[in-house]
Amino acid sequence: MNEIQPNQRSVQNPDVLIAGAGIIGLSLALELHARGASVTVLERDTALFHASTAAAGMLAVNDPHNPPALLPLAQFSASLYPAFLQRIEALSGLAVPIQTHTTLQYSPGGSITTLAEQSLDPRQLAAALLAAVRATSIDLREHSVFRTAYETSTSPLILTTGAWSPAPIVPHKGQMLRVQLPQTLRLHEVHRSDDIYIVPRTQGPQAGTALIGATDEDAGFDTTTYAATLAHLRALAAKLIPQLASETDAPQLEAWAGLRPATPDGLPLIGRLATNTFLANGHYRNGILLAPATASILADLLESKSPTIDLAPFSPERF
Repeated sequence: MNEIQPNQRSVQNPDVLIAGAGIIGLSLALELHARGASVTVLERDTALFHASTAAAGMLAVNDPHNPPALLPLAQFSASLYPAFLQRIEALSGLAVPIQTHTTLQYSPGGSITTLAEQSLDPRQLAAALLAAVRATSIDLREHSVFRTAYETSTSPLILTTGAWSPAPIVPHKGQMLRVQLPQTLRLHEVHRSDDIYIVPRTQGPQAGTALIGATDEDAGFDTTTYAATLAHLRALAAKLIPQLASETDAPQLEAWAGLRPATPDGLPLIGRLATNTFLANGHYRNGILLAPATASILADLLESKSPTIDLAPFSPERF
């Protein structure tokens, strides 16, 4: 990398220091490692424990709920996904299959649009990504306080701390559930409306089930699930697919809540914050989708290369 002097490399002063070991932080670590950088990743909790594995896994490039300014970044990231998954598999030996290739988007007026969108299982992605990172020389330190380490380091710092980031990022709680599909219901596509989405699992240990979600709550860091809320989500899903109405026919297997890192305008913060500090935060509903592009863009910035897309909509200076 252009700005890195090899004789400066050490455990205490890697070429790059990343705070946060979610999907964004570890994807960035792999990208930087592939470009020859030494990388240390510090995580306050357990790697990939929070939003990265709570997500449904839709690569929702054309979701009408996305801000229009997000589209170039989303398209760029989708184009990187095949190589991204190939790199992970080559390092980890774990394939991450694409679960679905089509989304049915329901409009409020009753029309249905077929979108060529993919989905994957974030739990499968997390397991493979973590194994890939551990197969490299990347120094991943869980249960670590990054501030103490950073104060003694001269390395560039990239903040990828998700919902635990400073303002203007706030956590948005999303409750969801996973149900067993009736044997008579074979889902091979995502069903999505303004109120609900249904994401089937077609391969792997969760095959034959579907995720139903999700709420969007300003509830701080609370991750409690509530039976009444889950019942409401199921009722909304049954409006699209009536076979999901019955707990007997489609029993609930599990439920959880994740915390999405949201900005006031729904767009991520990607870019330089200060001389030696960068942000890759606030990906809200699209962290899984945007991980490859965010990693590529931040690596380019560290190498003083021109970004592939216009980063003005994502500038940390806009707040």
